[in-house]
Amino acid sequence: MEEDFGKLPVTEVVTRRIQEMIRSGEFPPDAKLPSQRILSERLGVSRASLREALLTLETLGLIRTLPARGTFVAGERTRAPKAGQNWRHDARYSITEVFQTRLVIESEMCRLAAPVMTDVQLTALEAAARTFEQAWRKGDLLAHVAADLDFHAQIADACPNGMLRMFYRSIHDVLTESQRVPIPNTEVSRMEASISEHHAILAALRARDGAMAALTMRTHISNTASIAGALLVEDGGADGP
Repeated sequence: MEEDFGKLPVTEVVTRRIQEMIRSGEFPPDAKLPSQRILSERLGVSRASLREALLTLETLGLIRTLPARGTFVAGERTRAPKAGQNWRHDARYSITEVFQTRLVIESEMCRLAAPVMTDVQLTALEAAARTFEQAWRKGDLLAHVAADLDFHAQIADACPNGMLRMFYRSIHDVLTESQRVPIPNTEVSRMEASISEHHAILAALRARDGAMAALTMRTHISNTASIAGALLVEDGGADGP
């Protein structure tokens, strides 16, 4: 528990603290977590903040809530849900709709950003790609997803079309969840490919090649969609992982 959480929102701090309890073995695989009342008192947070943290950890596949039994650390007896089963925005949009939207919007924003990205922006993007890889290798899934969100958001922020930037920000909560959902079903080989895809996107942006930047982003999103359980149909698009 020595990690410095700085000025992170309370819910994110709680999520990271529980993740560290799991990673350190304080809550081992298949162990049942204390009740929400006990855990919230132990962590000194509200039940509402704790519930949101637990939802995030469940989406990432670190824990599993079983009806009438409680919440358990994912392990041999309590495996992560299958692709698409941990999507919690179904009442608003299906996971397929979200990835279809990402495919259109993010590839176009990437295309438009390519010729105008500054060296400073490209250096920051490279740092996000590096953190994305390092966090995965350390098993820090929360930092890994945060770096992924940062990578995509930096490209969106560099897009010169203000209306597209506004739209991207308006669906931030759904985008965040869509980037967590594939994690429990991502094999090592697929993650290695995802890391390479980030570097390919970065290379296209460095080359100021809008068409290639859009293509590499489409490839990345299409491949990620298949892991998340989204059913995209593309004409001449990317193959699955």
